[in-house]
Amino acid sequence: MVTKTYLRELTYNVVGAAIEIHKSLGPGLLESVYHECIKHELFLRNIEFATEVSMPVCYKDIVVATTLRCDLVVENNLAVEIKSTKAIEPIYEAQLLTYMKLLNVPQGLIINFNCINIFSSGQKTFVNDLYRYLED
Repeated sequence: MVTKTYLRELTYNVVGAAIEIHKSLGPGLLESVYHECIKHELFLRNIEFATEVSMPVCYKDIVVATTLRCDLVVENNLAVEIKSTKAIEPIYEAQLLTYMKLLNVPQGLIINFNCINIFSSGQKTFVNDLYRYLED
């Protein structure tokens, strides 16, 4: 059963994987490099994930053809977007919240590798209404 504690621990482990990568490679590389590295790091940590997850967009009884893809969906409960930008912009936050809704997951995480410290300024966690109904 998915709980808030489980999601906190999962997020902690994913952020830990990002910190390990950041300590080794530092900032300034392309998003695609960090994406490949975090996939490998999650694999090494035996954390289940899917990458480049497509999501349907349904609008008034039609399915809209899109190429929307979430960078990672971890253990079917955590949407993760990888960035390598100057800052975590509000548009990235809105994008992740929409992905969480479309994927029907309770929690999301943006990781920005282009920063000095992943823990303090390179990650941001989000929850939605699904999270509210989870047990502690």
